[in-house]
Amino acid sequence: MKILKYIFFLLLIFIIGASVYVATKKGDFQVEDSKMIAAPQELVFNEVNDYTTWKEWEPWSEDSDDMIINYGRKTSGEGASYSWKSENMGDGEMETIKANPHNSLQQKMVMKTPFGESESIVYWKFDKVEDSTRVTWGMKGDQSFMEKLYFSFQDESITEMMNPMFKKGLNNLDRVLTKKMSTYSINVDGLTQHGGGFYMYTATSSRISQIRDKMMTMFTDVGNYMRNNNIQISGDPLVIYNEWNEERGNTIFSAGYFTPSEVITPAESEILTSFIPNQQVLKTTLKGNYDNLQEAWDKAFAYLAENNLETDETLKPFEVYITGPNDNANPSEWVTEIFIPIKQPQEVEND
Repeated sequence: MKILKYIFFLLLIFIIGASVYVATKKGDFQVEDSKMIAAPQELVFNEVNDYTTWKEWEPWSEDSDDMIINYGRKTSGEGASYSWKSENMGDGEMETIKANPHNSLQQKMVMKTPFGESESIVYWKFDKVEDSTRVTWGMKGDQSFMEKLYFSFQDESITEMMNPMFKKGLNNLDRVLTKKMSTYSINVDGLTQHGGGFYMYTATSSRISQIRDKMMTMFTDVGNYMRNNNIQISGDPLVIYNEWNEERGNTIFSAGYFTPSEVITPAESEILTSFIPNQQVLKTTLKGNYDNLQEAWDKAFAYLAENNLETDETLKPFEVYITGPNDNANPSEWVTEIFIPIKQPQEVEND
C-alpha cells in the first residue's frame, strides 16, 4: 500500500508539474507568408475579399472531400462570413471585421475542435509593386491550454504545421488569378456600317510594342483637355492607325475621344480635331487582355482574305475600347472593337 501511495503521489506531482509547464508555456503564435503575384492590386483584393472564391484556391479543402460550406448574408466586405463543417478538418467559421480596399483585410476565424473553440485573427496585405501585387497572408492568436498540451507531443509547432498550408494557398491563388486573367475570346462579327463622327485626338510615332503604354497617357491628356474646356466626350476612347510598318516595328497613331461636333482648337494646341466618315467596315471584337489584339487583327485579315474583301487604303483602321483597365481590373473582361474599312464594290455600268 505504501508503494501505491508513493506512486500515486509521484504521478500527482508529475501531472501538476506538467500542467504548470504547459500553462506557463508561450501560447501566442503568428504564421505569415508572402508572394509576388503578377496581377493588379484591385483584382487580387477582390478575389480574397469574396468568400465565394475561396473554394478555388484555399489549401484545406483539397485534403478534405467532406467539407460542407455555408455562406452568410454577405460574402464580401466588412460583415461578410462563411462557415464549414468537416469531420476531417473540423468545423469553423470566418468573418471579415475590417476591409480597407484595396490594401488590407482583417478576419476573425473560429475553429471548433475536440479541445474546444479556438479564435484567431487572419490578416491580408496587398502592396502594389509596379504591375504586380505583393500579397501577405498571416494568422495570429493564442493557443488554449489543451492546444498547447497537444502540440507539446507533436513533432511540429502550430507555426511549422501551418506554414506549408499558407504557401500552398498563395501559390493556388496565383494560379487561379493567372488563369482568370488569361481567358479571352475573339469574334469576327462581319461587315457593318460605322457611322463615324468627329473626334479629338493627339498623335505620336511609336514602337509597335509601346502602343499600349503610350495610348493610356494620350487618353488622359485628351480627356483632361476636353473636360477643362467643357467639351463633351461622346462615346468610348479610340485609337486610329495612320501608318503601320511591321518590318521596322514602327507606327504613327492617334488616340482620343469622339465628340458630337467639330471643335476648333488653337493653332498651338497639341489636341486636334478630325473626322471619321460613315463607312463600311469589318468589325472584330476581342474580349480579353490587349496582349491578344495581334491575334484578333490576324483573324480579321484572315477573314478578309477568305471572303475576297479588300481594305480601303484611303481610310484608316481603328480600335474602340468599350471597357478597359479603368472599368475592370480583370483583363479578361476588357472589350475592344476593331474596325477595318472595306472598299465598296464597283457598280458595273450597262451600255
